[in-house]
Amino acid sequence: MDFNINQPVPFDAEKTQKLAYHYKEIIKLLGEDTDREGLIKTPDRVARSMQFLVHGYEQKPEEILKSAMFKEDYRQMVIVKDIDFYSLCEHHMLPFFGKAHIAYIPNHNITGLSKIARIVEVFARRLQVQERMTTQIKECIQNTLNPLGVMVILEAQHLCMQMRGIQKQHSITTTSDFTGVFQQAKTREEFMNLINKK
Repeated sequence: MDFNINQPVPFDAEKTQKLAYHYKEIIKLLGEDTDREGLIKTPDRVARSMQFLVHGYEQKPEEILKSAMFKEDYRQMVIVKDIDFYSLCEHHMLPFFGKAHIAYIPNHNITGLSKIARIVEVFARRLQVQERMTTQIKECIQNTLNPLGVMVILEAQHLCMQMRGIQKQHSITTTSDFTGVFQQAKTREEFMNLINKK
């Protein structure tokens, strides 16, 4: 099943039925009455919701970049910043969300700017850890466009830290990864200065 983030998600009927059965059993185990009015349709709704929240497994991010890849003799930094994302932590299946900032320096190939945001969406819509997601985005751009360098920064709030466990409400987790020319401190500094400009 191929999900397109610009189209309604086509739910798999068999998968929805199986997921709904298990969610109904979970709700019962938690001590609730699955026959009361407010919960009768909840297992089905959660089954559909979860399929949407992890529909990134059904997409190929490299193909998304290639679908709008163009030859261009441009060798300066391309930045797409403040890309909103929502993901599920694989440890507790609670949301983490925030912003992605991505830069690359082309080496004859560029891609449509919206495609950068789309690959963030693909990797976010999986069970994730922020560290892996950061590296996956970097590697996808590096391996597909073969630029002179890529840098990815993710800033996120994790509900597994805010709603449970340590319950620290205002903590932000920042991760970064980079290749090529971004290994030079001067290039990283230029990127940081540009994304911090309002």
